[in-house]
This record gives sequence, C-alpha cells and structure tokens, in this order.
Amino acid sequence: MAIFMIERQFADRLDLQPEDARELREINDDEHVRWLYSFLSADRRRTFCLYEADSAEAILRAAERAGVPADVIVEVTHTLTPDGASHDIRESVG
Repeated sequence: MAIFMIERQFADRLDLQPEDARELREINDDEHVRWLYSFLSADRRRTFCLYEADSAEAILRAAERAGVPADVIVEVTHTLTPDGASHDIRESVG
C-alpha cells in the first residue's frame, strides 16, 4: 500500500470525539484505507493526516462518506531528516 499525506481544512474548530473516531475507522475499513495519525493546527481548523491506502481515490471516497474535507492528497515515499538522510516511509510505517 502507498502512503498519503492529506491536508484538511475545517470551517469550524475540530473536536473529534471517540465515537467520531470509531465511525471514521469503520468507514476507512470499508474503503480499505488506514488512518495512521494526524497533526492538528493550533487553531484546530486544519489537519495534516498520514494514511495508508491503495489509492488517493479510496481516501476521497472515505472522506466523502465521512463528510470530512480532503483538500490536498499527496502520495509520499520518503522522509528527510536534518542530517540530509532519506528513508523510505513505508519501512517506518510498516
């Protein structure tokens, strides 16, 4: 599976509850995508999420079903560290 970074911009401050996360997992399971983790902006209106999926289209389907934005979806393959080293991201996510 490929790894994707998704940028989401929300109109209101994000307040994800456990039941919301459970519903997202169920939808993601149906679409064969896996939410790995997210970064949340200080104002809680933007997230940067790391996902594992077969395609960007699968992520879009899951987002549409869940009623959440998926403004930018970018496939990522490597991480870069301050020492200039590059690592295959799939080896880190496993």
